[in-house]
Amino acid sequence: MWRTPGRACVSYEAQCVRSNESVAAASLDDVGRHSDCRSDNANLRWMLIRLVEETGRHADTVRELLDGAKGYY
Repeated sequence: MWRTPGRACVSYEAQCVRSNESVAAASLDDVGRHSDCRSDNANLRWMLIRLVEETGRHADTVRELLDGAKGYY
């Protein structure tokens, strides 16, 4: 686990690079397969949309923890 915000940011940035490389090598219509996932029809387009939604939710939560203002969710 990360012990400092700086280490968390470094890890996040490294994962972003890895993710960007994977996305660049694929088509938006490619279907993902993973042994832990029951869905067999989740294409990259769907996964990226969910990723943007989840990232927004987490960013809003962090912002709310920092300034106390309630966000959209």
